[in-house]
Amino acid sequence: MSRTPLALVTGASSGIGAEIARIHAARGGDLIVAARRQAELDALKVELEAEHDVSVTPVAADLGTSGGQSTVLAACEGREVGILVNNAGFGGRGTFLERPLADDLAMIDLNIGALVTLCHALGQRMAERGSGRILNVGSTAGMMPGPLQATYFASKAFVNSFSQALDEELRERGVTVTLLAPGYVETGFAARADMEGIPLTKSGKDAASVARHGYDAMMAGRLVAVNEPALAVGTRLMGLMPRRAVLRMVRKMQTR
Repeated sequence: MSRTPLALVTGASSGIGAEIARIHAARGGDLIVAARRQAELDALKVELEAEHDVSVTPVAADLGTSGGQSTVLAACEGREVGILVNNAGFGGRGTFLERPLADDLAMIDLNIGALVTLCHALGQRMAERGSGRILNVGSTAGMMPGPLQATYFASKAFVNSFSQALDEELRERGVTVTLLAPGYVETGFAARADMEGIPLTKSGKDAASVARHGYDAMMAGRLVAVNEPALAVGTRLMGLMPRRAVLRMVRKMQTR
């Protein structure tokens, strides 16, 4: 495609999603941006359309619900979405039995359900055209078990595995799937997940640099992108450690 393709970016109201939208707009690509917060999406639309010759369609929807997923897909109807960025997601700290079950089920619905739904619907259209790129935002958290965030870590393990398998299935049809697996990123995530003041969140990378790393990896058709070389090595070494040692270490990193 000669022109930068239309992109759908979820979780675009802030953080990595908003930064990916900015990168794509700077390359001349139109956007559909989805998140729950209408005001932030409207502000992003004003910003990007003022700075670049692009069109931005904001879609306020709760992607953790089937209705929200249908709303986003309806906004894509009749439009050739060439790039899908699945970034929407949230976490939550606490022991599994102490956390409200409804919160963890909602996490699964968003972190996994929305991603799978959009990959299926838009991936099908991409495969039929013979071209397309998908960027799924997983996490290095998905490369290890996560006591005190059992459901979140497990949801990212699903994203990590699913994304790589999907790439193998779709690549022969002209569609690539890239997994972005960052470490801790300085966004509003920690506040919502009750992760402020724990060792795991003492330092992190800025959202803009992580977004750039992921976007460039997607455009290059890479399979997995870990934004920090030390993290890539560290997660591999964890695979060689005794499981109990890993569990104790991860729990300590998430304990105040």
